[in-house]
Amino acid sequence: MNGTGFCDWMEAELDALRQQSLNRCLRIVDDRGEEGGKWLTVGGRRLLNLSSNDYLGLAGDPRIADAARQAAEQWGVGAAASRLICGNHRWYADLEERLAEWKQREAALVFANGYMANLGVIAALVGREDAVFSDRLNHASIVDGIILSRARHYRYRHNDPEHLEHLLKKHAGHRRALIVTDAVFSMDGDAAPLRELVELKARYGAMLMVDEAHAGGVRGRRGEGLCHELGLHDRVDVIMGTFSKAFGVYGAYVCADRVLIDYLVTKTRPLIYSTGLPPMVVAAVRRALEVVQEEDWRRTRLRENSAWFRRRLRACGFEVGEGDSPIIPWIVGDNRQALRLSQRLEERGIAAVAIRPPTVPEGTARIRFSLMATHTREELEEVIRQMQFAAAAREEETG
Repeated sequence: MNGTGFCDWMEAELDALRQQSLNRCLRIVDDRGEEGGKWLTVGGRRLLNLSSNDYLGLAGDPRIADAARQAAEQWGVGAAASRLICGNHRWYADLEERLAEWKQREAALVFANGYMANLGVIAALVGREDAVFSDRLNHASIVDGIILSRARHYRYRHNDPEHLEHLLKKHAGHRRALIVTDAVFSMDGDAAPLRELVELKARYGAMLMVDEAHAGGVRGRRGEGLCHELGLHDRVDVIMGTFSKAFGVYGAYVCADRVLIDYLVTKTRPLIYSTGLPPMVVAAVRRALEVVQEEDWRRTRLRENSAWFRRRLRACGFEVGEGDSPIIPWIVGDNRQALRLSQRLEERGIAAVAIRPPTVPEGTARIRFSLMATHTREELEEVIRQMQFAAAAREEETG
């Protein structure tokens, strides 16, 4: 195939996606402001940020930035190799010990990011002779990990333990079974029924893996996550979490029994074949872990903001998702309308992104609001005013 033909089919596919308002683009953020990312400058316009995962407002924290700066001066800016070669600097071991203590598990293992952690761990734990039972709304990294593993994939209805049990009974003949779920779902903001999943995994001899990317730092007395908050941390086989959301940094981790961690070190391909995290990132995560554990006021403020905002939206007649997390979706339905609402909000000083398929199911396009501990009530009230303006303009357009 010549170069022109190679490009033609891509352009045709992109055109089809544009017609459905499903094409994507990379937008440049010019500045994150002086308040730790609560305000953004995009295209010369200053916007109140309700689109990030920086739940506790730590991404711009000067204490964490100082830890990274000092580490860069001492170690440079790169790990220079895989952790299994010479990229496993001593701060890795210290961080993993701290994580294991925090999560009250025997051991921990740090990964480059959450996507690679899910991809690698799932593919290491199961194979062709095994089965994975996965919530229908699990993150794409979980789905891709299952595909990579080549295990049989059985999807149960969202947060439906009865359907999961039906599938576990129906497909009981596999060598190993793994149940995997998000703790808090990234596009809906609701929480998994972990108590029921723990009971089912014990009843049917399955392993249970929980992705706490959006629960770590936010749930639990010291931010340990939803498994801890429910007293289930020692009954979940694999707990995965990230440093890129409430921690405000980058990277991911897995906590489990020592034998499972040792097994992952030997079998997890993204760990074996990827360069380690830079020392300055690990140093920043160590400092962020201290802040997350010590400053419970951030979680309190975040919970208060989330409950207040969700309650006010419903009182104003907006259709929003269930749950009590800082992720609050405004369900719109139509892709074009969701994009237009997001544009109108941006024109009025609010950064809130339209989420469309395949990230969410067909017909459920939405504006995803993601709250921070540092948002004020006055700022959130202004968001609601601008939502009402955008919704009224939509009504005028659609008749």
